[in-house]
Amino acid sequence: MRKMTEGNLEAAFAGESKAHMRYLIFADKAEKEGHANVARLFRAIAFAEQVHATNHFKNLDGLGATADNLQVAIDGETYEVEEMYPAFRAVAELQGEAGAVRSTTWALEAEKIHADLYGRAKTAVVDGQDLDVDKIHICEVCGWTGTGEKPDKCPICGAKAERIRTF
Repeated sequence: MRKMTEGNLEAAFAGESKAHMRYLIFADKAEKEGHANVARLFRAIAFAEQVHATNHFKNLDGLGATADNLQVAIDGETYEVEEMYPAFRAVAELQGEAGAVRSTTWALEAEKIHADLYGRAKTAVVDGQDLDVDKIHICEVCGWTGTGEKPDKCPICGAKAERIRTF
């Protein structure tokens, strides 16, 4: 692929991905404010943005075999843990931005778990198996991720069990 087209598709993928997430966040807010149809509209168009992002990603040859995709995920999570979030948190601390310190700390701690889970998944896939996991729990406040029994409160942020979703 020629460089200009590749750059354009990368930018389009990033933009569509951000729009997808932004609209899901907007949908949650609309729903909490009692606007069920507006929330549904945001979720529907968020899905369309996901379709656009997926098409761009596929054209960029970003989709590989599951073991390869897991390695990409491991690399991304490891970068976030070792470089990105420590640097972002340090800047937030330096500038006295308590909310940013909190959100980057929560993300950093959750990303450590994500990297480990992806590593376990890759080992299973390479061995010709699926990941041996029953329930996966995600804290909707901080993103903590766990398996097995759901805790009474989030180990990272202390949110009550009701704020932990099970997948």
